[in-house]
Amino acid sequence: MEQSVIDWSRAQFALTAMYHWLFVPLTLGLGFIMAIMESLYLKTKDVKWKQTAKFWMKVFGINFAVGVATGIILEFEFGTNWSKYSWFVGDIFGAPLAIEGIFAFFMEATFIAVMFFGWNKVSKGFHLASTWLTVGGATLSAVWILVANAWMQHPVGMGEFNIHLVRTELNDFWAVISPVAIVKFFHTVISSWMLGAAVVIGICSWYLLKKREKVFALDSIKVASAVGIVGIVISIITGDITGNQIARTQPMKLAAMEGLYDGGNGVGLIGVGVLAPDKKFDDGKNPYLFNISVPNMLSFLATRDFNGYVPGINDVIKGGYPMPDGKTALSVEEKITRGKLASAALKQYKTIQNPEDKNSALKAFKANSKYFGYSFFDSAAGVIPPVGLVFYSFRIMVCLGVLFLLLFIAVSYYTYKKKFADTGWLQRVCLWAIPFAYIASQAGWIVAEVGRQPWAIQDILPVQAAVTNIGASSVMLTFFIFLVLFTVLLIAELRIMLNAIKKGPEDSEDEEHY
Repeated sequence: MEQSVIDWSRAQFALTAMYHWLFVPLTLGLGFIMAIMESLYLKTKDVKWKQTAKFWMKVFGINFAVGVATGIILEFEFGTNWSKYSWFVGDIFGAPLAIEGIFAFFMEATFIAVMFFGWNKVSKGFHLASTWLTVGGATLSAVWILVANAWMQHPVGMGEFNIHLVRTELNDFWAVISPVAIVKFFHTVISSWMLGAAVVIGICSWYLLKKREKVFALDSIKVASAVGIVGIVISIITGDITGNQIARTQPMKLAAMEGLYDGGNGVGLIGVGVLAPDKKFDDGKNPYLFNISVPNMLSFLATRDFNGYVPGINDVIKGGYPMPDGKTALSVEEKITRGKLASAALKQYKTIQNPEDKNSALKAFKANSKYFGYSFFDSAAGVIPPVGLVFYSFRIMVCLGVLFLLLFIAVSYYTYKKKFADTGWLQRVCLWAIPFAYIASQAGWIVAEVGRQPWAIQDILPVQAAVTNIGASSVMLTFFIFLVLFTVLLIAELRIMLNAIKKGPEDSEDEEHY
């Protein structure tokens, strides 16, 4: 496969995914916040909460529409650019995506119309239920998409490899909904509450700086800051669990996250550091220009033992270290050798006719099929992800998460003391914090997806074997088409959203017959 086709296909998918993820977390976070506001309206009968909920629903609707458009294109790319991937694992990967389309998306589509157009046409209780069901539908969509993504990180639920069709097949659907998938769902969705809260607080801070909509802004901030604190606290807990799971299932990713080349017992966690840009895995040089670490903490996070063993990049490549299941890790070179044996046996099985030789080839394939994906590599260095990008993205995500926790606590404190409206410096910080919430969210996905590279499916299917055999020029053309299209959509969304924000919340209509 031509390398430029692989690179452009990866770039196009990354472009689509990152644009899509600009809209999804705001949908998930803002949807939860606006549903709480409407619940407060139903409970208190105070019309101000209806006015507040309706305004945030307008912002939600603008964002939701563009998010759907980018999401549809993203799913189609599995068939256009990644057809070999779709064939190889489609029986498993397609199941949660089909459920997402059949159930969750239809639930959103059904109740979102009532949510937007049902004011004064249905009862208050039914309208509130429609709002929660719309938010629930969006969350259910995230469930199944994240189950599919978690399977790419930790493939489980597979039956015996179908050597006749050359593909993996689903054996146990419920196994696909693994602990990795469950934690990934909570970490991703709940972290979106942080982004939704940051956007709400930032917009409301703009109103206060402009001396507008004071009651509306302060009421919105009270709800959003509480949601933000809860979201970050839960995200920290689920992030810790995720790190422990990565240590067991993706040791190379964990090593890249820490820039750890030589592991051992009692390994420290790098708090702040700068990587040596010319570092190679086998050169024996110090991987850091400087670093500040917390002693033994990485071992504790990875193994729940301050003296636990954590493998580095060199250890994963060389093998020989004890794995969590008690077995000894094979070297990457050994895995490549066994993978090539599996590949050769597969070719023999597909071409020879003699039953005895065919059976012998089948046995050889089954004995080495676990390492079939490694047959696509010529050297051990090919399994190392881009260490610098993963290392710095992880620290950006964590540092910004901590800063947002402190910010939300400060906002809650000043709001509780009824001082936030007069604290201009904090309002400016909140306003300018909005883009940093998106940076933190994007950084998290970079860690998850780039850290898995070069695997499309961890240890099963590398990226170079997953891409469609098409001309690089075709992928380049569609890359730039999508870049222009998504940028236009983003600009249009921002203009519409900014106009809605400048207009502000509208006075609630007459409550008669409602």
